[in-house]
Amino acid sequence: MHPVRRKRFRLIIVALLLFPTVGFGWEENAKIAELFHNANVDGTFILYDMTGNAFIGYNQTRTETRYIPASTFKIANALIGLSSGVVKSVDEPLPYKGPAKPFIPEWGHDMGLCRAIAISNVPIYQELARRIGLERMRAGLVKLHYGNEETGKVVDRFWLDGPLKISALEQVEFLTGLVQNRLPLPKQVQESVREILLLEEGADWKLYGKTGWQNAPNNGVGWLVGWLEKKGHFYVFALNIDIKKPSDAKERVKLAKASLKLLGLI
Repeated sequence: MHPVRRKRFRLIIVALLLFPTVGFGWEENAKIAELFHNANVDGTFILYDMTGNAFIGYNQTRTETRYIPASTFKIANALIGLSSGVVKSVDEPLPYKGPAKPFIPEWGHDMGLCRAIAISNVPIYQELARRIGLERMRAGLVKLHYGNEETGKVVDRFWLDGPLKISALEQVEFLTGLVQNRLPLPKQVQESVREILLLEEGADWKLYGKTGWQNAPNNGVGWLVGWLEKKGHFYVFALNIDIKKPSDAKERVKLAKASLKLLGLI
């Protein structure tokens, strides 16, 4: 099958699995669109209400477009690393092997996956990828059906430079499996990774997720993917935007939270 046709076919299957009672329905939300327009950024937002089986967002076409995942891949990287046994827990320290003067000074220390994901420590997760190796990494991507499942030949750069790419819709598919504990990995591994993704919480909600910035600190694509837990209900989301200037990076979290607030979830 031609690659483009294969991609479209898989996206349809994804949609049917995620939204069995409504098909690949889409509710374009004009108020969310206005948030993006007012912020003067190009992007998309997709949210899946797991309880109501509802699908809502902004810019449907872009939800199906694949981009380099950047640091959002730390979620899958942690899952593959823990399930393959190259680290025993999210707290087991990995050695820092990055530059003497890292992009973020706080990165320059040995640390476990829990601390490293909180500060998006690229060198620590690169070390994790090197321990996993290309063969196990490729197998892990296929098992997780993660994006285009491509690693290329450089085990510690493929999620930063490509060839790995994933769409916002596929991010939602992947995270829905993680939230439901139904990824083809040990349940304890999935639970451990979910726990290290907690970003913040309110009186009756918890926000989980991971940011990403392809080509940081220069122009590229920025991400925030995750889910909201509120009173026993789960809402899985993915946002990506074009970062055309450094100040656009702050819009990732700002727009996602504004969208969730607009929908009455936080």
